[in-house]
Amino acid sequence: MLYSVGFFSKICVAFVCLCGIHLIVALFFYLSESPFTKIKNYKMILTDSYILNSQSHRISDLFTNLRDNETDEIRFNETTSQKLTVLKQCPETSPRLEGPLHIEFSQRVDLEMVYKLNPQLMKGGRYKPSDCVALQKVAIIIPFRNRDEHLKYWLYYLHPILQRQQLDYGIYIVEQAGESTFNRAKLLNVGYAEALKEYDYDCFIFSDVDIIPMDDRNIYKCSSQPRHLSVSMDKFGFRLPYKHYFGGVSAMSKQQFEKINGFPNNYWGWGGEDDDIFNRLKFQGMTISRPSGEIGKCRMIRHSRDKKNEANPQRFKKISHTRQTMKTDGIRSLKYTVISIEKEKLYTKITVDIGKP
Repeated sequence: MLYSVGFFSKICVAFVCLCGIHLIVALFFYLSESPFTKIKNYKMILTDSYILNSQSHRISDLFTNLRDNETDEIRFNETTSQKLTVLKQCPETSPRLEGPLHIEFSQRVDLEMVYKLNPQLMKGGRYKPSDCVALQKVAIIIPFRNRDEHLKYWLYYLHPILQRQQLDYGIYIVEQAGESTFNRAKLLNVGYAEALKEYDYDCFIFSDVDIIPMDDRNIYKCSSQPRHLSVSMDKFGFRLPYKHYFGGVSAMSKQQFEKINGFPNNYWGWGGEDDDIFNRLKFQGMTISRPSGEIGKCRMIRHSRDKKNEANPQRFKKISHTRQTMKTDGIRSLKYTVISIEKEKLYTKITVDIGKP
């Protein structure tokens, strides 16, 4: 009996020893595997981190370079969002200009044809060069009422000219609703205000719908001083009608326009507002720049005087008070109601109620 108990005791001791050895071996392999796994994972983390950090530095360097040259622009490739294209600034003088142009109004113009001739246009008459960044963002503002045929010719000739000039531009036709007396200057103020709601334009061209440039070197952009573009019209024998003339087509930067408080709002009927603007520019210490008489040649589409746009009998009196009225009458006091905004293929049409005299 004592022998039996001693035998079983030894067996139990041996079993416990084997279990202990098994646990030690299992623990050894567990501990030995874990560090390698951690090291492996740590290496993977370091590798991923290096890759991400390298990409981050490349992207950071790209944007640093762009900050050094603010005229560069990043655009996504149309076919893949992963390919970036960095565009350089357009040249000061476009290589696409043709110079003197043949302008005539005998052929009929169809707007659908005009659109097909300008396939790069975006909705609302917007365009920007595809191969470079335009020097300026230009809004062309046209006061309008009952001039549909004139508008067709203007769009037919101007879209190709503006594209050859490598401008980032938009066309805004501002139509006066109703039958009250026409107010060209107030419509131009409306066009300025509405265009800025859509895009950060820095240059504004104010153009009558019946004036077409005869030379695409007459660039529709702004200068360090307000610029008069229609300096040599056939209507006036290709010369200025008088020294202070600022009518037809003119260009002002956003800063210049704000400095003079825009156009006056109280010139109802034909005449006077351009001379008021000239006075505003003079009183603010600005001068007018112009292209040469040869480059600044323009043709005007012949037409009779519009109804409800008779000569303004009060224009001379108003012009004589420009210094007193320019601070209170202008873009900062502008009031109007937008009736509709239509995004056409060739232009944006804004119909507004600007009130009555």
